[in-house]
Amino acid sequence: MLSLSELNAMSQEAFVAALGAIFENTPAIAAKAWHQRPFDSVEALHRAMVAVVQADSDDAQLALLRAHPDLGSRAAMADASVQEQASAGLDRLSPEEYSRFHQLNQAYTERFGFPFIIAVRSHTKASILAAFEERLQNSRESERQTALQEVFKIARFRLDATLSAEV
Repeated sequence: MLSLSELNAMSQEAFVAALGAIFENTPAIAAKAWHQRPFDSVEALHRAMVAVVQADSDDAQLALLRAHPDLGSRAAMADASVQEQASAGLDRLSPEEYSRFHQLNQAYTERFGFPFIIAVRSHTKASILAAFEERLQNSRESERQTALQEVFKIARFRLDATLSAEV
């Protein structure tokens, strides 16, 4: 685990190497946030990284959303995504559950143009499926904003797992 002191002292290259995967392997976010050092808390770092995403173009935000894997997928994905999905039991789906996740992933991506994103660490298989059903009813813009909020939650979980709160 890194301390904020260590992180604040890093070169941009080292900072990006340490935090480039926080936002689903989109290291440009860490590279831009580096300029706002020093950070006095994990929360301040998180706010800075979120601000980078919010200031990005719609195309860059859409690319970030599209960088996320389908839930319950058997495709290759970032290590953090593998661990997060396993924490909700998505690595142990029955054939029926796998089929349902696949159908919902496909319907969602067709409707919105990016994969369904939810911070799975605070969910179960059942609550994820319920959220899928509910969010499929959203407008495209509303869902894009919801997906970004979930990305921000995921990033915070990842920062908390990477950094100690000690300055």
